[in-house]
Amino acid sequence: MFLAHSLFLKLFIFTLPGTAQFFVSIGLPGWFAYMIFAVEAIAGALLVLGVQARWVASATVPILAGATWAHSGNGWMFGYENGGWEYPAYLTLLAVVQGLLGDGRFALSPSFAPGNVQMEGETT
Repeated sequence: MFLAHSLFLKLFIFTLPGTAQFFVSIGLPGWFAYMIFAVEAIAGALLVLGVQARWVASATVPILAGATWAHSGNGWMFGYENGGWEYPAYLTLLAVVQGLLGDGRFALSPSFAPGNVQMEGETT
């Protein structure tokens, strides 16, 4: 989702200057759009690769909460004009859950090094 929304939507569809204009229209600084684009692209790649997924997912929660806020005036359903807040709220919840659940068995770079810290119920 982060890769699709950063690389496809913000870069190719809306363009970065267009995204910056949108940010300004809702009262945020335009440079925020470039920062959010970079964070979404990097976080998306790290999550797909399974690199520190617990921390990356947790770090995206404020961005997703901000997206929920940005869509809050558009109604509940994301299918409404300009997108409602239901989908960003759902993604925020998913990021919280991923942060709590952790990396998973096949993570390339687990958040906790083996033998360092072990979550309850996990075996090495």
